Amino acid sequence: MPANLTPEYKAAETAFRKARDPHERLECLREMLRTIPKHKGTDHLQADIKRWIKELADAVEAPKKGGARSGPALVIRPEGAAQIALIGAPNTGKSSLHARLTGSNAHVAAYPFTTLYPEPGMMPYQDIHFQLVDLPALSREHPVSWIASTLMNADAALLVADLGHPECVEEVQTVHEILRERRVTLTACWPFSGDGATGEPDADPFSRPLPALLLANKTERIADPDAELRAFRELTGLRYPAFAVSAATGQGLGELGGWLFRNLGIVRVYTKQPGKPPEKDRPFTLRRGQTVEDVARLVHRDLARSLHHARVWGKAAFDAQQVGREHPVEDGDIVELHP
Repeated sequence: MPANLTPEYKAAETAFRKARDPHERLECLREMLRTIPKHKGTDHLQADIKRWIKELADAVEAPKKGGARSGPALVIRPEGAAQIALIGAPNTGKSSLHARLTGSNAHVAAYPFTTLYPEPGMMPYQDIHFQLVDLPALSREHPVSWIASTLMNADAALLVADLGHPECVEEVQTVHEILRERRVTLTACWPFSGDGATGEPDADPFSRPLPALLLANKTERIADPDAELRAFRELTGLRYPAFAVSAATGQGLGELGGWLFRNLGIVRVYTKQPGKPPEKDRPFTLRRGQTVEDVARLVHRDLARSLHHARVWGKAAFDAQQVGREHPVEDGDIVELHP
């Protein structure tokens, strides 16, 4: 039976797909459930929405019941230029990479399953930060029921593998199987990689395609890391872009920030008030193709509604050029907003 979804439902679903804040996602889900037509053609979709509402509410709201937190957050509110999830099998060195890249105090040990909850940290790159979230290892022995809810906020994933482990091929296959069961798909398609692939939006609002970068870790233990990486990719059939890295020595990690910056299409915009110098210490971060209106929305939602025009200093505009709200911004632009 056709679903015959209403415009109200479609608007709520679109808002859900775009939302980054977990609480905003939860409100969108409730609006989707309220507006979805109630008939047999939508039974499965209604069930999915109810399950996601329960999972997300448990992850977002449950820790605050009784006036005090009963445990760590399971859904991490995005911060910085992008949220990047660290995914992998047990003992691949995810936590060591997280600690090295963010300077966090994440618990690192030589035995598996030391990470039990999402561990956020900030990785600096020039004048911005990427939010790296270390996740529990994925295995059949220790299922993580909330993994899909947590990954809903991620912009991309770092798939960590230990190529020196004799079962690394089987381990990474298991990771993919577990994610697929939760409707999460790792993809080699990065939004601004320049390879011409853009990917098509999935009809399933709860599917989660995540651009993935393979990090072959612990290369300090391997005689020829590049050869091992080539062999691993041939055996697994994985086509993700890949780096050979070492959390112990830092090998290969210096390129990571710049690679993420380019392939996620990050754009830094600096704002200024009339007659004052620009605020160059904390840029707003957007994606290529976003506009002056998007900058105003980041400053304040009301400002986006009242915006009349802006003045822009940058590569694609002469100094103090007056532009409208649809003017696309470029990396390094200085924007003066006028309601």
